[in-house]
Amino acid sequence: MPIPPQDFTVPDLDTVLSQAIPFDKERWMPLLPDATWWPDELDACPEHGRWPRVDRRTVFTIARRAGTAQGNRHLLVAALVWGTGTKAQSVHRRGQIFAHTAAAEIDARLGVALTTLREKGAAEAYWAFNNEQKIPHLGPAFFTKVLYFAGEAGIPGPHHPLILDSVVAGALKNLGLVHTAWPDNGWTTAQYGEYLGALHGLATERSVQPDQIEAALFHHGKQAPRASA
Repeated sequence: MPIPPQDFTVPDLDTVLSQAIPFDKERWMPLLPDATWWPDELDACPEHGRWPRVDRRTVFTIARRAGTAQGNRHLLVAALVWGTGTKAQSVHRRGQIFAHTAAAEIDARLGVALTTLREKGAAEAYWAFNNEQKIPHLGPAFFTKVLYFAGEAGIPGPHHPLILDSVVAGALKNLGLVHTAWPDNGWTTAQYGEYLGALHGLATERSVQPDQIEAALFHHGKQAPRASA
């Protein structure tokens, strides 16, 4: 990938880890299989205005319990809550994950994908979530969030997982870092691997962490118009 312009601002790591998203627990609870899927840490999140807010740092803390069925459930819910916000329509859309797949099946598929991450690395885990362990209504924009938070340390392979969603993809195209035909969603495993390699490379060049580059792309994607396909 080409190098982004020097005015491409990269936030410091504390700013990235402190990125906090508001949530409404009352909208989530009726959608979950039962109350035990809700992580206690979310109840301790500070309120800012009308809503409590959960930051990346808190989701990483929750993710450290992954590896058991309940820990995996808490990671999934925390990543969904952090990535969704308070809009009823958005929360309802995420709730389709639980409405269309039995809890035991979610446990099984989530467990295999996260085991794959720990044993084989980010690209193989992406393939698992996108193929044999696919959970209906949990697409790449959100399962890469699960992988990102689960991949804090000790993951094999050259690259730790990072979030890839349509906003980040739009920024990649807007900055000319990928061809304009690069998709806004539905990325292949090869494309996800290309993305990881590029962001880890840019992070090395800038002497920052790869998720600082991802956060910068997300901010750019929110601010800038998308390149036409």
